[in-house]
Amino acid sequence: MSHFDEAGAAVQAALDAGARYADARVMVCRTESMTARNGAVEDLGSDESAGLGVRALVGSSWGFYAVPDLSEPSARAAGRRAAQIAAASAQVAGPPVELVPSAPVVASWASDCKVDPLSVPLSDKGDLLVRATTVAKEAGADLAQAHYAVWDTHKWFVSSEGHRIDQHIRECGGGVTATAIGEGEVQRRSLPGQYGTRGWELVDELDLVGNAAQMAEQARALLTAPLCPAGETSLILGGSQLALQIHESVGHAIELDRILGWEAAFAGTSWLDLSKLGALRYGSDLMNITIDPTFPGALGSFGFDDEGTPAAKRHAVKDGIWVGVLAGRDSAAVAGLDYAGSVRSDGWSRLPMVRMTNVGLEPGPHTLDEIIAATDDGVFMDVNRSWSIDDRRLNFQFGCEIGYEVKNGKRGRMLRNPTYTGIGPKFWASMDMLSSETIAWGTPNCGKGQPGQVGHTGHPAAPARFTNVRVGVQG
Repeated sequence: MSHFDEAGAAVQAALDAGARYADARVMVCRTESMTARNGAVEDLGSDESAGLGVRALVGSSWGFYAVPDLSEPSARAAGRRAAQIAAASAQVAGPPVELVPSAPVVASWASDCKVDPLSVPLSDKGDLLVRATTVAKEAGADLAQAHYAVWDTHKWFVSSEGHRIDQHIRECGGGVTATAIGEGEVQRRSLPGQYGTRGWELVDELDLVGNAAQMAEQARALLTAPLCPAGETSLILGGSQLALQIHESVGHAIELDRILGWEAAFAGTSWLDLSKLGALRYGSDLMNITIDPTFPGALGSFGFDDEGTPAAKRHAVKDGIWVGVLAGRDSAAVAGLDYAGSVRSDGWSRLPMVRMTNVGLEPGPHTLDEIIAATDDGVFMDVNRSWSIDDRRLNFQFGCEIGYEVKNGKRGRMLRNPTYTGIGPKFWASMDMLSSETIAWGTPNCGKGQPGQVGHTGHPAAPARFTNVRVGVQG
């Protein structure tokens, strides 16, 4: 069922009420999630919501209004209200708001999906999670948990410039975690939770049951493993951990609204200075970061963002130099840029804002085996356990679930409670080896904004080595 008529009615009503630009999004969203614990289903959630959100631009100000009623009278009332809010805000004059061009598009887009996640029987999903946690318990876990989540979103977008776009985006993912409890010690091992813009085939490929025993065995082994030694050494990060490193120390830092000072909720602004775009060295020559919502199956993929801008790949960092940002049409115009394409909201009742799409590293020339073989003394760490970063996205500290000693080109004994710390550009400048074994890791819980919004982001990453990194807890 199309909802272009309602979106169009909202846009026209906003224009009639004095807006010089307006757009509207109708969204119908279905979600489903389940968690099992120690051989039994513990939680099952299912939700469906539908509504319309409309933006109106009057003078120097935006207005936004949303309604859960998809009738045309309600849509027209929402459009008028958005224009009234914008007009009221514009009474406090600010700089004129301009928008970088976005050619009007009439189009449809749908994510690739082999097996509709919502078509898989709940009993089959529950059996999968129960089996995974049962296997983990039998292998030595004191606490075993498994989960999955599904999002099914239909969008209809109309703008006063002539955009008319509908999209159907299906996302899902899951994971399994084993916890072991010892004398004054608790250790956790997780199959890295993986999410993507794909169907249930993604969950099948994770093989939760097949990986559950190893997670439990490693969690128990970590209870008596030696502590990660403290000092400066070569650090090899697995792809899952490097994905979070990218998310926190690159992805949020290159959000243009943070750089401009428009946004400071959820860990502040950014250390980046727009005057240095195109010249600042962010990292080593191996550092090539792309903004790529066209990446097949990744969690930050789409056909068009929530301003109707077509998905397009571009560099954020090229050969170590900062060259691009995540932008919206208004923030890009303020910054003097000619592109946008990174604006999304987490639902019909939220104002679209600059969000990460797929922000990740292009593949390097090495393999993980080659990186380990080339390391005389170092530590391998993977799968995040804790993180902290300052309000400019500059100084950080991360803890991982598991570490391994690397000596004379070989991976050695397991290490407990591995941690590392650094400063963004110095850390990235030390990257001297990067694998080609890229996986697009999904982050379905990125928080931003007030009222808070949860974003879905993707981070292509592969194992990499960093030199002279401070690891462990200093005595």
